[in-house]
Amino acid sequence: MAAGNLELLLNLGHFVVCGEISPPQSADKAAVLKKCAYFKDTVDAVNFTDNQTAVVRMSSVMASVFALECGLEPIMQMTCRDRNRLAQQSDLLGAAAAGIKNVLCLTGDYMSFGNHPDAKGDFDLDSVQLIHAVSELNQGRFLSGDVLKSPMKLFIGGAANPFAEPFDLRIIRLGKKIAAGAQFIQTQPVFDVPRFEKWISAVRDEGYDQQVHILAGVMPVRSVRALIHLRDEVPGSLVPDEYILRMDAVKDDKEKSAEVGLALAVEIVDQLKRIPGIKGIHFMPVMWESITPRLVEQCGLLPRPKPVIASESSEEAV
Repeated sequence: MAAGNLELLLNLGHFVVCGEISPPQSADKAAVLKKCAYFKDTVDAVNFTDNQTAVVRMSSVMASVFALECGLEPIMQMTCRDRNRLAQQSDLLGAAAAGIKNVLCLTGDYMSFGNHPDAKGDFDLDSVQLIHAVSELNQGRFLSGDVLKSPMKLFIGGAANPFAEPFDLRIIRLGKKIAAGAQFIQTQPVFDVPRFEKWISAVRDEGYDQQVHILAGVMPVRSVRALIHLRDEVPGSLVPDEYILRMDAVKDDKEKSAEVGLALAVEIVDQLKRIPGIKGIHFMPVMWESITPRLVEQCGLLPRPKPVIASESSEEAV
């Protein structure tokens, strides 16, 4: 089975750009297609979140299929919270059959974050084990050891939080994900660049940047309230006081606040592009997908490379 464009671009040494879409809290396909339009010819691939913050949304699998209809390359997210290994392997096979090329394996936000706090989590596998499960399917084996009757190939991603403690364990966990089969890593959003540089330095010391493609997360925000929420309520988020003050100074003007938020994201990307070991940017414009074309342009990341033909396999790549 042919590799996807994201995998080919990374293996050929391109600096890639990914986006992210939150599927709707409805059965409205048109809402997905509208958001997809913001990313067309602007990014190389787009994440589709899987019930993020433990709130029920259209499935990442189907939203990813709709993205294919729009000519976008989806990165289907899959959490361990909502499915056991039977359902996970079943959805992965269906996604591959539908033409999806990429999967991002996540633990998932705990149920207490969302609007169904009494829901029972599954957590049959953790994110490292899910990465291993996808790797096994790629090699033609179910977790049970049974053999697949037809091959599957998905480009396997995992997540990393450079800002969570204990620091050393975050590096160890990254190594476990790579050993399990992760081929690309998307980080949590970067606001504290010096702390991120400390993390990526430790990653380079272990040689992990040579074993996996690392994409730095960047989250544009429209309000100081959003930044304060990230700082105070989201574990492992480090937001410098300087950013809070800049956003607070324009908090009464929504347009100015959005412009400052955009400017901060551009500044962060400008710094990240110069850090060795970073292979791309993962934009996370939560509920602000419409800003993506301006954001990517102002970051100097346009035009994007044309899609790589499948014959340019990863064996031929850099």
